[in-house]
Amino acid sequence: EQECPVQEVQSDCTDYIETEDGPLSVLDQSELPTRLLPRVRTIMAEPDYMDGDCDELIQPKKLVNPVKTSRNHQDLHRELLMNQKRGLAPQNKPELQKVMEKRKRDQVIKAQLAEQEAHKKHSDLEIELMKRQQKLEQ
Repeated sequence: EQECPVQEVQSDCTDYIETEDGPLSVLDQSELPTRLLPRVRTIMAEPDYMDGDCDELIQPKKLVNPVKTSRNHQDLHRELLMNQKRGLAPQNKPELQKVMEKRKRDQVIKAQLAEQEAHKKHSDLEIELMKRQQKLEQ
């Protein structure tokens, strides 16, 4: 390996270390002599804008994630949290089984709606419209 000679350059404000090949960032700290390490660590100054006395500076704002604000994502997240509280894990079922269960649920819902509609009293106009609709379907 080729060693880079290190030169110390004194300036008015701080100590600055520079190599022949370029600035200090090229060097690894393990290559520096141990007597230079305290000065190297003081090169980076602490940011002065953290004091809060500069009100005219634009403060950074956290960006809004459009995925997390979408209604579908919120509903899915809410459902997953509820399932986790109940102790139900996301089900790893085959696709065919999922489709069959969905079809069965749809049939049950359809039967319940038909039953509710049968118990509900219809007006004469609704009865006449239903008769015409049945004729059109046949």
